[in-house]
Amino acid sequence: MIVQILFSVFFLLPPQSNVDVDWTSPTVHDFGDIPIGKPVFIDFRFKNTGAELMTIDNVRMNCTCTASDWDEKVIPPDAEGKIQIEFDAKKPGYFRKKITVYFSTQKKGEKLYIEGYVE
Repeated sequence: MIVQILFSVFFLLPPQSNVDVDWTSPTVHDFGDIPIGKPVFIDFRFKNTGAELMTIDNVRMNCTCTASDWDEKVIPPDAEGKIQIEFDAKKPGYFRKKITVYFSTQKKGEKLYIEGYVE
């Protein structure tokens, strides 16, 4: 009996997708050349493609030069949302920063990137 259950779980059911987000803007943004000490902003936009209500649980950056802002409202199925990212360069040179977005309906974080050159 257990073998039959395992067989049906692994071989007969279609694979489940855990991705409930469709990014309607590119997930990588190149700021190009920017002046040092002057913050720049970008909005990353997405759509809830799942069947459940969703919220943004957390947005994590890999440095203190990057900040985020997002609506803490519930996003219904087929509705859109946005996350604003601010980058405030303190050092000259090339940069590439990773942003990880955690949604209430997904276990795995979504990755976004910003890059550019600070003059």
